[in-house]
Amino acid sequence: MILQVNPTPTLRGAVRLPASKSHSIRAFLIASCGGTSRIQHPSDCDDAKVAMRAARKLGARVTRLKSGAWQVVANAHSPRLSNINVQESGTVLRLLLPLVALHGSKAVIAGSGTLKGRPNFFLTRALRAMGSRIRGIEKKESVPIRLTGGTLRGGDVHIDGSLSSQFISALLITCPQLNHPTRLTVQGGKMVSADYITMTCQVLAQSGVRIRSKGARQYSMAGNQRFKGLKNFLVPSDYGLAAFLMAAALLNRSKVVLSGALRDDLVQADRHILSLLRKMGARFQKTATAIRIKGPLRLKGGNFSLKDCPDLVPIMAVIALFARGKTRLYDIGHARVKESDRISDLTDELRKIGARIEEKKDAMVIHPQPKYRAGCLLDSHRDHRL
Repeated sequence: MILQVNPTPTLRGAVRLPASKSHSIRAFLIASCGGTSRIQHPSDCDDAKVAMRAARKLGARVTRLKSGAWQVVANAHSPRLSNINVQESGTVLRLLLPLVALHGSKAVIAGSGTLKGRPNFFLTRALRAMGSRIRGIEKKESVPIRLTGGTLRGGDVHIDGSLSSQFISALLITCPQLNHPTRLTVQGGKMVSADYITMTCQVLAQSGVRIRSKGARQYSMAGNQRFKGLKNFLVPSDYGLAAFLMAAALLNRSKVVLSGALRDDLVQADRHILSLLRKMGARFQKTATAIRIKGPLRLKGGNFSLKDCPDLVPIMAVIALFARGKTRLYDIGHARVKESDRISDLTDELRKIGARIEEKKDAMVIHPQPKYRAGCLLDSHRDHRL
């Protein structure tokens, strides 16, 4: 598929923001662990649909109500775990692995596209130490991943948090269901994407699960906890997707309203886009139901850590092309193991239009240019953020 993008003199109108993919995935999988849940306005993206199908594989009955909400009834039928395909969803894969291991049955979890080759070894290693017989492909332990039985045990569990927070979230969802208490210790270098761990804990709390944290690296949870369901869970709008529309409005002559469920009670890593843009000089109005922008605005460069919001790397790099002064995006080494290498691949594509970018191991330095080339053919590398 080739999409052609043409310049436009103005942007005007209102847009309803899509629902948060990350919250939708967590809601469906946590809802499958116990009780009856009602999930309102979840994302309809491919990954959210994969999570919905995974919930059914875990034994939940998932139905759409006349109101448009989705009802999830846990343990409605026997799990069907022998073959599960998570397509290209890394989040569903990682959250699902311990849940499948919990059953102790044989299973194969397959994936496709960009998911092939993505690393899971920190999580599979932890699950083996907990008693699961699990193995992925080659050293990275990528898909397909085979489980051949075993019994998961709690106790002292260790996981490396320097590559992905999804490994930690996965264990936080499963460990409260084990027979004994678990003390989860996060090891490794600099922790990344910590807000996603908070997000997981918040959704778990709404299901009645209690997790005690001691700083950012130790979590304690009792065993045999009862998941009570999410009752009426309104999925918030996705700040990560809002970031693209905000960028367009800020860089062009515009009068735009982005409406949605902009909840501040639920943490979203990509909500950092608001503070990042304000540091660059952006002005906009934000309420619980809308973001209002009138552009264009002159933005300034700066130094920005995206350690906890790697999904913002692509759009922040594009915004930086039009800022005054250079921009340094750092603490982004973990962006290399997303759907694409979001440092090298992004740098290569932006250089095609004449961007001047310094690529570092875990950083990008963007030097704005007075003019960029038009009519270029750019490759998204099968990455929806690119």
